Amino acid sequence: MRKVRKAVFPVAGLGTRFLPATKAIPKEMLTVVDKPVIQYVVDEAREAGIEHFIFVTGRNKAVIEDHFDVQFELYDTLAQRGKGDQLDRLQRLQPSPGQTSFTRQQVPLGLGHAVWCARELVGDEPFALLLPDMIMQSEKSCTRDMVELYEQTGDNIIAVQECDPAEAHKYGIVGRGEAAHTGFRITEMVEKPKPGTAPSNLFINGRYILQPEIFSILESQEKGAGNEIQLTDAMLKLRQKQSFYGYHYQGRTFDCGSPEGFIEANVAFALWRKDINQGMAGVIRGLLDEFEPLLRRAAG
Repeated sequence: MRKVRKAVFPVAGLGTRFLPATKAIPKEMLTVVDKPVIQYVVDEAREAGIEHFIFVTGRNKAVIEDHFDVQFELYDTLAQRGKGDQLDRLQRLQPSPGQTSFTRQQVPLGLGHAVWCARELVGDEPFALLLPDMIMQSEKSCTRDMVELYEQTGDNIIAVQECDPAEAHKYGIVGRGEAAHTGFRITEMVEKPKPGTAPSNLFINGRYILQPEIFSILESQEKGAGNEIQLTDAMLKLRQKQSFYGYHYQGRTFDCGSPEGFIEANVAFALWRKDINQGMAGVIRGLLDEFEPLLRRAAG
């Protein structure tokens, strides 16, 4: 069985829901507490044993590459000022030389096209795919558990979570088959099913482990929903030849592609941090008390 060594991060999106903040700053570099969103996703992959981080970028995304590079002037300044703790933290987050690669998605043709753009860097290996809009909060990384399930099955893995059945039409939904190891066999995949037709309430939460055969399918994949090349369409074709397993993730997932999810992530990760959670809890309680009359009037 081939080890999952590489991870793909599609970071070419424009982030229009966050304008004007993303006019000059990539949405992936917006910070949750004190780390960019993309750093949380890369840290998750690193915890899972990923050795090579592949970023599919677009125009005006060079700052992402700079973020994962060595900043000699900053490191030297921190060392001279005796700020060893900060320097050590930055160096721990720093990928080793040769661990990061960047390729361009010149035209916005969807997630499937972004994955296809990474084909030469991935090669003939299984790979993890992590959507950078989605960040996870749990004691053990979602991707790490997925890698362990992959090592038991050797097949394609998709992470899923439960949603309100009434909201299933907003997501990619999978059908749940028999249990297998720490997951279950996926019986079907439906992208945004019509209300009342979803095979379950398990939605795909932005984490995948895929076999390299997906690239040859994406090579000739026709445009689907939104006039884009959809990854789900390609996975449906691959499922005719290979098995797919679901991993039911039990932690929290925050959609940082939306302002509401981004704010929720900031609150949740601030409360997760032992060094600031007490102070933040008091601030949040105070704001709720202050705004409660306004919220009541708005609700009425």
